[in-house]
Amino acid sequence: MPPYKIPKRVKYRKEFRRVRDRKATRGNYVAFGDYGLQSIEGCWLPSNVIEAGRIAAQRVLKREGKIFIRVFPDKPVSKKPIETRMGKGKADVDYWAARVRPGTMLFELSGVTEDAARLAFSRVAMKMPVRCRFVGRRVEV
Repeated sequence: MPPYKIPKRVKYRKEFRRVRDRKATRGNYVAFGDYGLQSIEGCWLPSNVIEAGRIAAQRVLKREGKIFIRVFPDKPVSKKPIETRMGKGKADVDYWAARVRPGTMLFELSGVTEDAARLAFSRVAMKMPVRCRFVGRRVEV
């Protein structure tokens, strides 16, 4: 069993590919932490990439603060083996991915200074397949 997350069980094992390229209307602000890493582009984020980002942040922070992962890989992506002829049904699930729209908050941090958060998120952003930006919590008025 891989250390990264996948759904415990799903109603249907295989899904249509379906691409939605609109901006995120939910999950697009810092909700739990003080600082966040926001995606600027949309993509399917594989579960092992999310785990790589989490490990990168933990290594920089040395177990200080709290990391919140705001995306969950709930989309099964199937892939046929190479050099396989067409037909014979849909392929098995290759990996699980999170649907990320432009503006989705990927990770959040609390309990650390802004400099430490910037350093950690710069390392995490290097692992991500999309461009990301560092954001802070908006002050409610």
